[in-house]
Amino acid sequence: MPTSVNVAVIYYSSTGTVAAMAKAIAQDAEKAGAEVRLRKAGELAPQAAIDSNPAWAANAKATADIGEASKDDMIWADAVIFGTPTRFGNVTAQLKQFIDTLGSLWQAGRLADKVYSGFTSTSTAHGGQESTLLALYNTIHHFGGILVAPGYTDPSKFVDGNPYGTSHVAGQGDIPVGVQTLTAARIQAERVVKFTRAIKDGLAAEN
Repeated sequence: MPTSVNVAVIYYSSTGTVAAMAKAIAQDAEKAGAEVRLRKAGELAPQAAIDSNPAWAANAKATADIGEASKDDMIWADAVIFGTPTRFGNVTAQLKQFIDTLGSLWQAGRLADKVYSGFTSTSTAHGGQESTLLALYNTIHHFGGILVAPGYTDPSKFVDGNPYGTSHVAGQGDIPVGVQTLTAARIQAERVVKFTRAIKDGLAAEN
């Protein structure tokens, strides 16, 4: 039997694009043989702001059944795939706030030696996809994590063009997640599961 792999897909999404990407990545990781927890970062925006944007309010309602990320999810996971839209070329406050709660796990070494990867979405083609993922990955280095990015490891990556992680251009929410993004999500999820399993097997053999 293949070695079991636990993957936590932890994301923040306001109007639903990153939520759709997160669900796809979670499904692809399951198809690759992993046990998966799909979790969202807690919302920080006031309800009035959410209600003022119909797409934001609709996504909040549609994802109400998805649990909020916790420290237990980080401990459970062998691999964590973080998702965030860009905010001025950086990680959203909501996802960053969750990450900032993990200090005690970091101090105890509980975040090290896990596999990590990331995905993102922007309104425009050059709206900060690379800088957002690179900013996220700075945190992974502090964790002592093992970064598994998709790279140009599949012909499809030369089409979507982002070796750092799955990314999508959403426009003003009028460009839905399509085949190109879903293909990138599958490649990334499969790669994360593959190398997480290989690392677990290697560590088990060493011990």
